[in-house]
Amino acid sequence: MATSPCSSSGVSSSSSSGLGADAGLEIRTRSVEQTLVPLITTLINHKDKPKRSDKTLQAIQRVGQAVNLAVGRFVTVGEAIANENHELKEEMSVACIEARRAGETIAQLTDVANLDHPESDSHITIFTDKTGVVKAARLLLSSVTKVLVLADRIVIKQIITSRNKVLATMEQLEKVSSFQEFVQIFSQFGNEMVEFAHLTGDRQNDLKDEKKKARMAASRAVLEKCTMMLLTASKTCLRHPDCESARINKDGVFHRMRLALEQVIEIVTDSRPNGENEMAPISIYSGIKEFKNKVEGLRENLYFLSKENLSTMLEVILEHTEDFTDSAYTSHEHREHILELSKQAKMELEQLVSVWMQAQNQKTKDLMEDLEVAILKTCQCMNELKREVHSAATSLAADLLKYHTDHMVLKALKITGVEGNLEAVAEYTCKLSEQKEQLVEMCRLLRHVSGTEPLEITCIHAEDTFQVTGPQIISAAETLALHPSSKIAKENLEVFCEAWESQLSDMSMLLREINDVFEGRRGEKRVYLSLPRPGKHNANLKALKPVKLDTEEQAKIAKLGLELHLLTSDVDSETEKWEDQENEIVQHGQGMSSMAYSMYLFTRGEGLLKTTQDLFHQAEIFATEGTKLASALHACSDQVHDDDQPLLLLEAEKLISMCKQLQITAKASVQGKSATFTKVDACILKTRNVMTLLCQLLPLGYRLLRKNQAGNGCLKAAPPWREDRVRTGTNAHTPERRTETYGIKSLENHVTNMTFLESK
Repeated sequence: MATSPCSSSGVSSSSSSGLGADAGLEIRTRSVEQTLVPLITTLINHKDKPKRSDKTLQAIQRVGQAVNLAVGRFVTVGEAIANENHELKEEMSVACIEARRAGETIAQLTDVANLDHPESDSHITIFTDKTGVVKAARLLLSSVTKVLVLADRIVIKQIITSRNKVLATMEQLEKVSSFQEFVQIFSQFGNEMVEFAHLTGDRQNDLKDEKKKARMAASRAVLEKCTMMLLTASKTCLRHPDCESARINKDGVFHRMRLALEQVIEIVTDSRPNGENEMAPISIYSGIKEFKNKVEGLRENLYFLSKENLSTMLEVILEHTEDFTDSAYTSHEHREHILELSKQAKMELEQLVSVWMQAQNQKTKDLMEDLEVAILKTCQCMNELKREVHSAATSLAADLLKYHTDHMVLKALKITGVEGNLEAVAEYTCKLSEQKEQLVEMCRLLRHVSGTEPLEITCIHAEDTFQVTGPQIISAAETLALHPSSKIAKENLEVFCEAWESQLSDMSMLLREINDVFEGRRGEKRVYLSLPRPGKHNANLKALKPVKLDTEEQAKIAKLGLELHLLTSDVDSETEKWEDQENEIVQHGQGMSSMAYSMYLFTRGEGLLKTTQDLFHQAEIFATEGTKLASALHACSDQVHDDDQPLLLLEAEKLISMCKQLQITAKASVQGKSATFTKVDACILKTRNVMTLLCQLLPLGYRLLRKNQAGNGCLKAAPPWREDRVRTGTNAHTPERRTETYGIKSLENHVTNMTFLESK
């Protein structure tokens, strides 16, 4: 399938990103986004101070000139790229002209010689033409974005070209009739696959959409495993040209590789064949999450959806639970519990709808309290249903993976194949088919409880792998049984068996990830969840009886928990802006966000914090982490000299004080249910206040750090793009170098040099 690289790039036609320079730009790749961030930050954060001294004016003039020079170098790179990619030359030239014009305008607006001097004292007014400054800044951002997007298209073009090479060589491999010819062509094919792997690996890491990243990872995993399968399957077919099972085995590998190559191009170009829309997999987990969000939304608005809408959503969820109740592999106990909870969910929704309709007509205090109880009961029932299907899926998976750890069927197929025992091979292929059906069903059920879209995609990939690899093992075993003395047939079966074993091993890791998500451990951030462990508590904690919040207490604290949830999202957004994710400030900020999120889950009766004592212990660790972050901010402020430095120090001291107060509250001893709830409320309230302060501190620290970096290196000249190419010319044929030459990397330094205004 021929795909135009210009049809899609690092942007789309509808903007959903805050980094869109034009209304029609949405940044899809991290490299384009991170290259633009310094420039956008400069334009947004620049303060227009009406009075400046002569010394400051001279500095601003130098900065304006430096920006213009940086733009000039950036444009030179863009023009050089355009000259080597004629299909983009016209668009790139227009964008470069616009960028150059914007740079020249900024230089003119900051030129002291062109300014009026209305005051007689030593201060004069600068940037009087605000409209001109705004227009020039917008033009600069828009044109730079266009150049970067066009450069990104070239990366896409490289991947498509590389894919086409791989496909052409695959066609040759399919038609070869001699070993000598096969060896020569396969050597070429191997080099082309290495190049394709490098290009697609870089693209996978660059994608912002986690769902696309997971799909890309799945496709690349298929191509990696199939490359060895293609080698042994093709050699077996050449050795035994009249063997039907060998031909079927080889054809299956080629077909699967073509599908994987096609999917990579769909992801890269953001297009699907014949204009088809991608159907997102629907899971019970995502259905329950959406349903609960709608139900909880009734607290704020009684009229934003219809009762039919809610009923339909529940019906869809309960239809999906039939995948569990109809499955031959679901235990009787799990089946009964799921059916019982499904029935209860319908009853709870009926009660909710009844109170909801009454509340729409008459908003009395009693009715609103009844509505709150109905909301909590409905959500609690859905949580129990989610726990039940999760338990059913994961317990089945754990049992199956444990049972098939010894790979007895695969071992038996290898032995009976070498013996040439066709009858025994047929017997064990039936057993493998049964095993395949069990594992495929396991993957389908795990998808329902996977918790995130990337994990759903991983489950689908695993299902496909078992579905395809099973028959391929069978055809490879049949070939060996027909030719028991064939070393290549034996090797071929080994390769397919290894792929099966590898997928089983991957399933164990996938199961752990699914359990982590369900328990509230969010990916890499789980290391920050500091939970009380047996033997780790101090003496006064052991003496306290752990208690849980009841439904009424959860209702009272729900609003506070929701505020905490929103703040964790804000903090996550702020930490993601930092280029250096290993920065101590970022690490502590992420840790605090993760712990605050677990406290939010506690208010909903979910997550790892099961009792109030768990919550209090988490609050202590959260406060300790906040104190460490304050120390890191102090260290950061020592490195910069700026007007905002005193503010940063003041806010850091405030953070230390608030964390100390939280620690005192969390450690305070209380007796009785009412006092315990008051302490819970106080801990979450103070955690929320700390997170609010953190939302102010992180951008302030980031801005100061950026200023420090720009101030230290802003006037260093970036090497011209042409010189870079000459210096690295010896590696010009490697995939890594080619990506850097034509892609975003070659433009990054020049964009950084456009951010001088921020440091001044």
